[in-house]
Amino acid sequence: MLLELNNITKNYDDTVVLNDVSFSLEPGVYGLLGSNGSGKTTLFRIICGVIKQNAGTVNYNHDDARTNPDAFRSVLGFLPQDFSYYPDFTGMKFMLYIAALKGINKNFAKKRCLELLKLVGLEDVKNKKIKKYSGGMKQRLGIAQAMINDPEVLILDEPTVGLDPKERVRFRNLISSFSENKIVILSTHIVSDVEYIADEILVLNQGKLENRGVSSALVNTINGYVWESMVETDKLDEMLAKHIISNQKHEATGTILRIISKEKPSNNAQQVQPTLEDLYLYYFREDAER
Repeated sequence: MLLELNNITKNYDDTVVLNDVSFSLEPGVYGLLGSNGSGKTTLFRIICGVIKQNAGTVNYNHDDARTNPDAFRSVLGFLPQDFSYYPDFTGMKFMLYIAALKGINKNFAKKRCLELLKLVGLEDVKNKKIKKYSGGMKQRLGIAQAMINDPEVLILDEPTVGLDPKERVRFRNLISSFSENKIVILSTHIVSDVEYIADEILVLNQGKLENRGVSSALVNTINGYVWESMVETDKLDEMLAKHIISNQKHEATGTILRIISKEKPSNNAQQVQPTLEDLYLYYFREDAER
């Protein structure tokens, strides 16, 4: 399995949303990390053929996906950010409906739907209406419908937004279980989600592929840029306005700030080991300052 994006560019009038994005992916879990508006959803919609790029190609196993879109869709699973469902359908009825849309044999479809509902932990509520599902249950149903055709390429757009910590952990574990024989691309701006499950992280910033690599290697690129400093109360506002702050802890003698800066931000600042969250703020500092 090989998914290749070659020089993908997308414009809306004079606005460049994606600018010459290229990468190739083999089986594994990939985290597409970017702030809101960085182009993640647009990139996914281009891969899935929902919208067309202005330039570039999407190739799967060296074939252009647009040359034979039906063949590519047959190996593709997609959970969009705005996942839609029929609230009065039960989980099982909805899955059978999706199976019918995919052209799956009716006899096989029932077995497959039950198998997937069990996999995502919805077997006991398969006959309950979706409008009575929790947010986490709806997201798990979204994963199940994306898996209905046993896809080789699984694309998940912001799948953990709105989930509580327990549901997010369950969701991450579920995604990790798919990684051996599929290309799984997960987009998010929730750093911990990609940190725990992604084999590799791709950083998309203002429509450009800024960097890619394993988490530890990416974090190492900002080694020496992260500091901790005790700041007196009367100087706190000045420091907050001047620097990117990833954390602050208030104590009786002042406030300990975790600061991202190439230069030493104060006389008493001490360098500390960077984290993936620090890296996120470093790349998307303009968003953090708003």
